[in-house]
Amino acid sequence: MAEFKSDETWISEREYEAAIERGRRYRETTPHAVAARYDAASGRIVVDLTNGSTFAFFPQYLQGMEHGTPEQFAEVEVLGAGYGLHWESLNADFTVPGLLNGVFGTAKWLASQAGKTSSPAKAAAARANGAKGGRPRKAA
Repeated sequence: MAEFKSDETWISEREYEAAIERGRRYRETTPHAVAARYDAASGRIVVDLTNGSTFAFFPQYLQGMEHGTPEQFAEVEVLGAGYGLHWESLNADFTVPGLLNGVFGTAKWLASQAGKTSSPAKAAAARANGAKGGRPRKAA
C-alpha cells in the first residue's frame, strides 16, 4: 500500500482516497456560488447557487461593509470554486456556506449587533414604557 507525505504527516492511500471521496460528496451536496452581483435597484448582493436557487442579502449587514458604497459592493467576486465571495476595495471575504447560515461576521461582532434595530415606533414604545416605570412584570 502506498503512503503519501503531507506537511510531515504520512497518510495511507486508503486515507487519501477517503479524503478525496469526502471532498467530492461535499462539493456535490453543498450549494456554492456560480455567480454573484450587486443589484442596485434592490440594494442587495444576489448570489446564484449551483442547486438553481438564488440567495440575496444587504451588504451593509456584513461585518466590515457597513459603510461601503454601491460601487464597492458591485466589485463582488466569486472565489474558491464558488465557496467564497470577495470585495477587494473593502478587504472583505465571506464564505458562501457561512452566509447561507446567517454568519455575517465574527461571533463577537454579531453579538454586538444584537438589539441594534431601531425604529420610531420602537423608540416611542421604549419612552412610553419608561414613563410608566419600565417594562411590566410578567404574570405568574
